Amino acid sequence: MNTQSTPATGSSQLSKILHAMNQAGGFSVSVVTDRHGFPLASAAEPGQDPDTQSAVVALIQKTAGQAQNQLGLGQTDEISLFDNQGRRLVCRLFEANGHALILAVQIPNRHQTYRRLTNNAIRQIRRVWRL
Repeated sequence: MNTQSTPATGSSQLSKILHAMNQAGGFSVSVVTDRHGFPLASAAEPGQDPDTQSAVVALIQKTAGQAQNQLGLGQTDEISLFDNQGRRLVCRLFEANGHALILAVQIPNRHQTYRRLTNNAIRQIRRVWRL
């Protein structure tokens, strides 16, 4: 019997990072996608659908790209959407090992802090992505 542990896959490592961030921040769902919105990893409470969030992220990324091209805006760092119940969807755009990625997090209320937790998650994702 082999007692040596199997290394975690990149996607499972990313999911663990997202799960820890969700726990620390009380976030209901988070997902890492490529620049086209293809989901690479996610973590969600029961009843939440990370695939739906990925589709929204792709639409947001497309909109940000059009705004940059048509309005001459600089590189986008973050996009936030609010609903009428005070929830927020934050999309943080970043690069890891030459790949454009998006960390999307659903935050339960408008006034909740998230930047420190998402910065930490992005640092950890970049570290995993280098392996």
